[in-house]
Amino acid sequence: MSVEKVILVDKNDKQVGLMPKLEAHKKGVLHRAFSIFIFNSKYELLLQKRASSKYHSGGLWTNTCCSHPREGEDILDAANRRLDEEMGIKTSLRKVYDFIYKAELDNQLTEHEFDHVFYGVFDNDPILNKNEAEDFKWVDMEILNNDIIKNEDNYTVWFKIAFEYFYNYLKK
Repeated sequence: MSVEKVILVDKNDKQVGLMPKLEAHKKGVLHRAFSIFIFNSKYELLLQKRASSKYHSGGLWTNTCCSHPREGEDILDAANRRLDEEMGIKTSLRKVYDFIYKAELDNQLTEHEFDHVFYGVFDNDPILNKNEAEDFKWVDMEILNNDIIKNEDNYTVWFKIAFEYFYNYLKK
């Protein structure tokens, strides 16, 4: 089995190299990633609880799906592939925005990502890949925002950053 690599990028998302995923997280090197937010027709957000066995942020609640594209893979194609692999969901995705963040994680790891954010609509429950996600829930955005404020340690770092955009957008 080959070692999974991430695409190293500069602050303009231009590829500058490849690195094994774990090494990139140990060194805190900027790399390309994506986050997916799936809503139902009631504007509830589908959250996944990351599998406790994940090498970082295990057991935390996060957006519907997040991962890294493979070398040469279009970012939208990668998002669709992982959404199906992790959550058993096939739906139309739209790119919303992107952002760069850097955060210290557990296990002496650093997440430093150029994160492309997508959203889609889906009105059924997911079919979880238990290696990726151990639970899911649909949550009202206002209730979720209040819970993030009260229990921020229950959520992944990147999710809290990306969630703010959707929360503020839907309040308009």
